[in-house]
Amino acid sequence: MDYKDLDIWVQARVLVKTVYVLTKSFPKDEQFSLTSQVRRCVISVPSNIAEGCGRQSNKETIHFLHIARGSLYELETQLILAGDLNYISDIDNVLKEIERVKKLLNGFINYHKKL
Repeated sequence: MDYKDLDIWVQARVLVKTVYVLTKSFPKDEQFSLTSQVRRCVISVPSNIAEGCGRQSNKETIHFLHIARGSLYELETQLILAGDLNYISDIDNVLKEIERVKKLLNGFINYHKKL
């Protein structure tokens, strides 16, 4: 199966779009700090899923899926901090989206661990 057909990869791409739209409203003085860091984190999720799927061994695949999961947790923390700074007014929807991607990713990791 091609990674582009995986629900986890598709949902991670949806999260990228959500986060990019959300960070457009961040203050301009955050452009090269928090905004940039949040965007790098969110892009890391589908990128590492894809890279993991392109690896030769199951161990390597799981390694990259763990990196994607780490980026997801980092993203969640940064968005919570952005909420604390009042850069995001309604954080609940994006946190629900992150939770959905977390569950899919954890399921995908568990699937690969059983192979």
